Amino acid sequence: MKITNIEPIIVSVPYKHRETSTRVQRDGVTAVLIKITTDTNIVGWGESCPGPNVESIYQIIVSTIPLFTGRNPFDREAIAQDFFATAHWFHREMSGNFAFAGIDMALWDIFGKACQQPIYNLFGGLRRQSVNYFYYLAYGDANSIVSQAKRGLEMGYSVFYIKVGLDFEAEMPMIATLRETIGPNCKIRIDANGAWSVNQAVRYLNQFDRYQIDFAEQPVWPDPIRNMIEVRNRTPVSLAANEGLRRISDVYEVIRQRAADVLCFSSNWVGTLTQFHRLSHIAHMEGLCVCRHTHGELGLMAAASHQVCLSLPNLVDGNQQTAEMMQDDILTEPLPITNRSDWEAPKGVGLCVSVDERKVKKYHNLYKKQGQFLPYQPSMFVTEPKS
Repeated sequence: MKITNIEPIIVSVPYKHRETSTRVQRDGVTAVLIKITTDTNIVGWGESCPGPNVESIYQIIVSTIPLFTGRNPFDREAIAQDFFATAHWFHREMSGNFAFAGIDMALWDIFGKACQQPIYNLFGGLRRQSVNYFYYLAYGDANSIVSQAKRGLEMGYSVFYIKVGLDFEAEMPMIATLRETIGPNCKIRIDANGAWSVNQAVRYLNQFDRYQIDFAEQPVWPDPIRNMIEVRNRTPVSLAANEGLRRISDVYEVIRQRAADVLCFSSNWVGTLTQFHRLSHIAHMEGLCVCRHTHGELGLMAAASHQVCLSLPNLVDGNQQTAEMMQDDILTEPLPITNRSDWEAPKGVGLCVSVDERKVKKYHNLYKKQGQFLPYQPSMFVTEPKS
């Protein structure tokens, strides 16, 4: 079997509402879809993360077309090695990871289809029958938190996630209201996206923990790694690393130094589904857990990650998703987590989802019309006061 065609396609799909944090103000998902065709007419689909500039990721993928056309799609590890080492993308490893994650995903889709197996069987089979996902609360006042949390409860969610780090005095009543609304048994997770200093993190986390925080994601900036280690030693609140997991070596170092209790990452961070699976097992050997991360994604990335998650021994409940936030997707059928918290092992082969090429064309045209859903807004930049 040989690769005969690699086609990248940029699409933009809007959210139902703006995603807001200390680092992000985004109105939808822009992604590079990758369609790989073989000489046996098997088609694999993947999804690459855009980062702050989707055109750069698109061009990375375009550069691979002459390199990998004619290759055996089963040679995923060799293709990855050639991409990062021979083609020198280790010099721009994070961008390389964002781009190659979609190529790798499409190769796995082809592999599964050729073997007539779902991806999870190719990663060692099921370790669980379903994966549980969180409810992503939009940043807002207490009244907004109440209405959102009630909706999440009605949909069956038990893990509620909210961004913090913008305004501590406003966020304390938000978290208090959330705990009062969801009761004592549901979990609250907060994410500061590295906004606090070490001392701020210790003070704030100890105050937030009166409302029983399950874990806090990236309370301090990850560089140097001592920041997270110190906070972990000074607070009883469990910590999750995210921004500090930008490369394979970063993930390994967080595991080795026990800088967090939970690793929140995905193949976008480390380039391939295999590396996500491999590093998750290394974390398990060190007694650490994994929470699947989302950058904001479409159904292909969600489906691929879900299948690996089904095979992991150390996965938490309340994994990350943005499917419930999306106005639409590029799949023929909506994902189960568009309206509920649990996603069972799917039936089918490969990624076990089907792409609707009419929707791909629709949302490619939307991208051409309005461009990328950037992760920032102009108002976030510091400007000189008007004279």
